[in-house]
Amino acid sequence: MKWPRSLQARLGLTLDLVLTILWLLAATVTAVIVRDELDEIFDSALRETAERILPLAVTDIVGREDQGVTQRLAPIREHDEFFTYVVRDAEGRILLQSHAANPATFPPYSQPGFEQTATHRLYSDAALQGTIRITVAEPLAHRASVAREIRVGLSLPLLVVLPVALAAIILAVRFSLAPLRRYRTRIEARSARDLSEVPAEDLPTEIGPLAATLNNLLERLREAFEAERSFAANAAHEIRTPLAGAIAQAQRIRSETCDPATDARAAEIEATLKRLTRLSERLMQLARAEGGRLRTDRSSDLRAVARVIVDDIGQADAPGRVVLTLPETGVMSDIDPDAFGILLRNLVENALRHGAENASVDVTLTGDGQLIVANDGPVLPRETLDRLTARFERAHASTYGSGLGLAIVAAIADRIGSPLLLQSPRPGTASGFQVSIKLPTDLPDAFARPAPLRT
Repeated sequence: MKWPRSLQARLGLTLDLVLTILWLLAATVTAVIVRDELDEIFDSALRETAERILPLAVTDIVGREDQGVTQRLAPIREHDEFFTYVVRDAEGRILLQSHAANPATFPPYSQPGFEQTATHRLYSDAALQGTIRITVAEPLAHRASVAREIRVGLSLPLLVVLPVALAAIILAVRFSLAPLRRYRTRIEARSARDLSEVPAEDLPTEIGPLAATLNNLLERLREAFEAERSFAANAAHEIRTPLAGAIAQAQRIRSETCDPATDARAAEIEATLKRLTRLSERLMQLARAEGGRLRTDRSSDLRAVARVIVDDIGQADAPGRVVLTLPETGVMSDIDPDAFGILLRNLVENALRHGAENASVDVTLTGDGQLIVANDGPVLPRETLDRLTARFERAHASTYGSGLGLAIVAAIADRIGSPLLLQSPRPGTASGFQVSIKLPTDLPDAFARPAPLRT
């Protein structure tokens, strides 16, 4: 028999087996004790019957006119005669017998006391110096029948009570392990990045140390991750200042030199330093997306943030290429406005950088928090879409960019618990690329009223 792996099943099965064995053992011992007591009671009744009948039989026999005649007593009324008897003289002749007595069941008289044959239990006694002898017999089948009825009487309640007791044990075990199931549910409900302490106040004392060990492990992991993110953010921040200085020096060299070759090298150095600057900014954003708090205690209108981001990108890099569509009513959300700005900026810059030149980038924010950023361009295969959200991944090896934009967006989407959907081609078209994400809002979906207003 394979032992179940479930602790609840093990406890229930063990307690059920132990209880069943103990009850069967108790019933067996009780039946044996009752059988011994019954034998004593029946033997006492057998002897008392003989001692009560013998004086009456002596009086009857001595007072007879016809000696040596067998007299069979007639029954007063119909009944089962469990005790039969015969009264015999010294020669063994039967002088008196009960109406149901069978002389064949009575062995020859030997001495007063108990004896037993294969079918009967007997008690014999004598009077008048052994000339009048009585033997009372009881069928062993009668005693066996009574013992069987007692065993059945003991077993019937067990057959009813035992299943109820087993069911009660299962319910008790299930109730006792309920805190453990709640603890497991709390752990299962957590996201992969949630390393906060798991509440374990209601756990049993035996499980408490295990929960404390798990919480200590989570705390050490959280400290290690925070240290790693802090190092990345600080390193990127510290790098940005000398990079800015190096860029300024490269620009100064270009402005001061008249040598075309030197100007070209300085331009190349400047471009490389600017790429390093953008990379350091992306690393800081990624560190914040993975380690910062992205949901706040109060809501703000995301439309204002979207306008600022789109206007800033449009004025700096792509005048007139970004088309923003917002609802008439506010999009109230508890997502950190800075986190939303990072998310939107990365999506728009990614769409501008990798979309078709001179084609517009459509940014749509609906009343229910659906953010859609789409561009026009070549269709990307499914396997490419599946790996685009990984760090330092690009659609093509020759594609310009850090490969961190969609990784930052994916990290923010994961932290706020919103699904991120990448599609290529754009729905309803034969080309392009679209990213959509459902942002958390204060309004339920049923009350969202997407009434687009182009800006």
